[in-house]
Amino acid sequence: MDTEKCFHCGLDVVKQDEIIFDEKLFCCNGCKTVYEIFSTNNMMSYYDFEKSPGARPLEGNQKYGFLDNEKIVEKLLDFKEGTTQIVSLQIPHIHCSSCIWILENLHRLQKNITASQVNFHEKKVRITYNSEAISLKAIVTLLQSIGYEPYISLDNYETKKITTDRSLTYKLGVAFFCFGNIMLLSFPEYFDVNEFWLDHYKNFFRWLIFALSLPSFFYSATDYYVIAYKSIKSKTMNIEIPIALGIVVMFVRSTFDIVSGHGQGFFDSLTGLIFFMLLGKMFQIKTYSFLSFERDYKSYFPVAVTRLTNDGGEDAVPIHEINKGDRLLIRNQELIPTDGILISENGSIDYSFVTGESIPVTKKSGDKLFAGGRQSGSVIEMEVLNSVSQSYLTQLWSNAVFQKKVDQKHKTITNTISHYFTPALLLISFLGFGYWIFISTTIAFNVFTAVLIVACPCALALTAPFTLGNVLRILGKKKFYLKNAIVIEQLAKVNTIVFDKTGTITTSKKAKISYEGKAMDSDQKLWIKNTLRASNHPLSRILYDTLEENQRIETDSFEEIPNKGIVAKIKGHRIKIGSSAFVQNDKEDTALQTSVHIEIDESYIGKFIFNNEYREGLSELFSELSKDYEIKVLSGDNEGESAILEALLPKGTELVFNQKPEQKLDFIKQLQLQGKNVMMVGDGLNDAGALAQSNVGISVSENVNVFSPACDAILDAGEFYKISRFLKMSKKAMLTIKLSFVLSLLYNVVGLSFAVTGNLLPLVAAIIMPLSTITIISFVTIMSNLFARKLKLDDKKEQV
Repeated sequence: MDTEKCFHCGLDVVKQDEIIFDEKLFCCNGCKTVYEIFSTNNMMSYYDFEKSPGARPLEGNQKYGFLDNEKIVEKLLDFKEGTTQIVSLQIPHIHCSSCIWILENLHRLQKNITASQVNFHEKKVRITYNSEAISLKAIVTLLQSIGYEPYISLDNYETKKITTDRSLTYKLGVAFFCFGNIMLLSFPEYFDVNEFWLDHYKNFFRWLIFALSLPSFFYSATDYYVIAYKSIKSKTMNIEIPIALGIVVMFVRSTFDIVSGHGQGFFDSLTGLIFFMLLGKMFQIKTYSFLSFERDYKSYFPVAVTRLTNDGGEDAVPIHEINKGDRLLIRNQELIPTDGILISENGSIDYSFVTGESIPVTKKSGDKLFAGGRQSGSVIEMEVLNSVSQSYLTQLWSNAVFQKKVDQKHKTITNTISHYFTPALLLISFLGFGYWIFISTTIAFNVFTAVLIVACPCALALTAPFTLGNVLRILGKKKFYLKNAIVIEQLAKVNTIVFDKTGTITTSKKAKISYEGKAMDSDQKLWIKNTLRASNHPLSRILYDTLEENQRIETDSFEEIPNKGIVAKIKGHRIKIGSSAFVQNDKEDTALQTSVHIEIDESYIGKFIFNNEYREGLSELFSELSKDYEIKVLSGDNEGESAILEALLPKGTELVFNQKPEQKLDFIKQLQLQGKNVMMVGDGLNDAGALAQSNVGISVSENVNVFSPACDAILDAGEFYKISRFLKMSKKAMLTIKLSFVLSLLYNVVGLSFAVTGNLLPLVAAIIMPLSTITIISFVTIMSNLFARKLKLDDKKEQV
């Protein structure tokens, strides 16, 4: 069927459903309305930034009724003084310059909004408004109406303002100030300028340099002293020991040179070393603050829920005020916040987030409902059995075995090398001093100082932070967000990959439907399509959206029977749609696939089989990964799609079905007991335990700003097919580090050979040291960028 694009949102528009306004094509009244709003308010330049930049607005609903509760609103506010209020709202749809433009021009749509400012990286908008003239609920409704629906969760409601630790930033700033000024003051002596005033004030400048070095030495470098002290105390050898010793020796030697009048010392190299070390540390820990890797159930739950009052009314209450015995109203697509009993006649609950089972479960009056399920279909009522904190979902999340082990010991490559480098360096420096002390005290002191300065492992310590930091940046641009730099080292060690099925290798956005049975004519297809239109059952909605569009006709009668199916009459014909037992199917349906059967005029026609739609490039990805890794697939679903998976995936791929969350965790644990280094790729809460237990846990998310379980990395679902490239990039990062270590050690070997023989003055050593640092930083940056280009991380079609 011919389709065109909606002028506002860019979605396909079916010819018979098109809406034309102002000579422009729209897919629905919502998009047309947004266009009218922008047109009326002289905001048409919104469409100049990007072609079809808008989001299709959702139909109106009552999901933000809880914002009528002042207690809840106060918890969400950033600031409140008189009639001025400020609120920060998460807008997941922010994606381009037009989004920023419209959100920062909200005052043109609503005059009582004073200002609005977008934080693009965190996908938030900060809105200042007059609370006397407009409510927060009205603002949220306005955002929803133009396609920028805010995401407000229980996590927003409880989040306390956290004071950011800026100590490293201050130390880096002080180090840079000291380093820059000392270098400036050192130039005359570097070039041995003979000028009356410079010679006259030489001592003054030297003591000024000494004074400028004190903040850097006593404040900026304190972390290295503390770590070195703790390392010595615990009898371990890490790289901070020679760094701290080198800093102290350079400071003492430089102070001695100034006091004795021998020169200005090496304060420029000292402060430069401290600055570069702190810069590397900052680069290493600077990660993606707009993502949360340690989320819990609160970031998934709504702020409030609708409670039914004794007089039959409705009241939006904070979720933690729900008590046992309360009656709740759960609308279509709303989450069930706590365990309870279904009061309504029937309901259809999607538990895919909790169990991994993709097909909704049909419940009838009196059945128990568990927290974390999502109601699909018409509104239901339920009676609360437990408070939110005592629900099954909360207990599952709070289970100790489901938490990511923060004390897992991982020995970084830097620590591994420093284990040998540190004692070797100290041994060489003391042996050199011990040899020369019997010949010349001056030479002995010069040798000891030169060895520690030229071999100070700053380049060694910086190579990993700058390499891994740059790789973090590269992967982040490709929508693969790592928790920290250590994850890259862990990725490089992986030899076994375990994939969850539902929502991970399958996409939750669509399902593949096939038909088996007698050929249907156009009239029969028309009757089925119109029968499904009145049903709210999830399978009915999926099938309805899949069937080809045709004319709409009225049904003479319609009845939906819970747990069975639909009966309707259209133009005198009786149509039955439902389970195999519901229709007159001569052959009992024993297949494990989810299916919907069709009967017309008491004659069995056939069935529609629902299969998950697998992610694009899945077969190629698994084929590539199977060359270097052992691949396994876990699923909470039944074995209905085992044949499809076996055909799609490489031979030997282990498939395990009907896995509960606890079983997935135990499966990972058993692999690790066999000595395997495991990477788990999953999505919902049902994978949280396995993600926590694995050596590397990756959460695949359709929206990285909404919910993901505690993990080591978050992967945008659109980049799923690049997993093999990302793994190769982690190995290339480690190769880059090893090559830079070799380069750094070559510097040290050459420098030490001159230093221990007394042929290297401390001044020359102080010049060589920063040069080696700059060389190493440039090398690792260039190499990591070259590897990223070679692996075609930007390519969106060709598989590696």
